[in-house]
Amino acid sequence: MSNFEKYKSAFVTTFDIENENGIEELKYQSIEAWDSVGHMGLIAALEDDFGIMLDTDDIVDLSSFQKGIEILKKYNVEI
Repeated sequence: MSNFEKYKSAFVTTFDIENENGIEELKYQSIEAWDSVGHMGLIAALEDDFGIMLDTDDIVDLSSFQKGIEILKKYNVEI
């Protein structure tokens, strides 16, 4: 599984997404499941999947699917 597939899978699993169309356009609170609790679930999934620990600023800044890719690149995760 590629890093992009693992990344996308974290969103699908965390937010129980059935239809992946438009997943790359997701933003914080754009779906009901992406609330503060869902956000922390996503952070935990990303940290587990990629073996990293996100800094607090990066946790707060992860506000969209696309922003998450930018943040992971800071941790040398190629998406």
